[in-house]
Formats: sequence, C-alpha cells, structure tokens
Amino acid sequence: MHGVNDMQKNVQSFRLYTPEQRRRRDTSPWTLVQGLLAPFQFLVFLISLGLILNYIATGEGLFAAQVSVIIKTIVLYMIMVTGSIWEKEVFGIYLFAKPFFWEDVFSIVVLALHTWYLAAYFYASTASVTLWIALAAYAAYVINAGQFLWKLRQARKETDRLAGPSELGAAG
Repeated sequence: MHGVNDMQKNVQSFRLYTPEQRRRRDTSPWTLVQGLLAPFQFLVFLISLGLILNYIATGEGLFAAQVSVIIKTIVLYMIMVTGSIWEKEVFGIYLFAKPFFWEDVFSIVVLALHTWYLAAYFYASTASVTLWIALAAYAAYVINAGQFLWKLRQARKETDRLAGPSELGAAG
C-alpha cells in the first residue's frame, strides 16, 4: 500500500492544473481563442515559410515574403496577448505561471526575434538580413510550438489519468 500512496503523490506533483485551475481553463472563453489562434498561426507560418523559401530559391516574391512575416508577427502578438489573458484567468498571473514557465520564457525569445525582424524591416536592412532573422524567428517558433504541443499532450494524459482511477474504483 505504501508504494501506491507514493505513486499517487508523484502523480499529484506532476499535475499541470489544480481542480480549480482546470475548471477556470475549461470555462474560459480565452481557451477557445487560443485553440483557434494556435492552428491559424501555424497556417500563417507555413505560408510565410513557403514564401520565404521561394524567394531564397528563385529571387522572386520578396515583397510577399516580407509582408507574410509581418502578418505572422501580428498573429504572434495576438496569441501572446490573448495567451497572457488566458494565463491570468487560469493561474492568476499574466506570464510565467509555474506549469508554463519555460514555454513562456521561450515565447519571449520568439517574440523578441519577430520584433527584431520588424525593426530590421522598417529600418531598411537588406532583404537577406531580414529574411535570415525571420528564419531564426521561425526556428524558435517551431521549438516553442513543440513545447506547447507537449504540454497539451501532458494535460490530456493528466485528464485521462484523473478520470481513470475513479472508473477503476467503480468497476472493482
């Protein structure tokens, strides 16, 4: 019995959400906003990446590639602002809640790289410089998106794990 209690304590220590935080997450309209913006941002990223790679390969479509990065950056700012509001509603602070601390840290890096792109673009840096900054920002974005997907997977496993013992207890 001692081993089961230790395992239950370990499972509780890995929880992303308290029951109250989970309730706030599930009832927040910002959860839906994040759920819609995240795949939209990924779509914008893919289109923009394609436009950048096309320009690098062909030398054509510079303006479209540059504008696509600006659009991607605007969408990133939207998801960062709404994500901060979501984090405030669920965890009580706008950024760096314990369960999402490292994701938020890396999000700031992604935001800084995208902002650097904007500064370089509007201060007339060469196309090659701005597009390499964009590619660095996009590489960071892919890592950050992976962090959030991993966290989403953990949250789903946690939900399944919390539902599992009560069902097993009822069956046994």
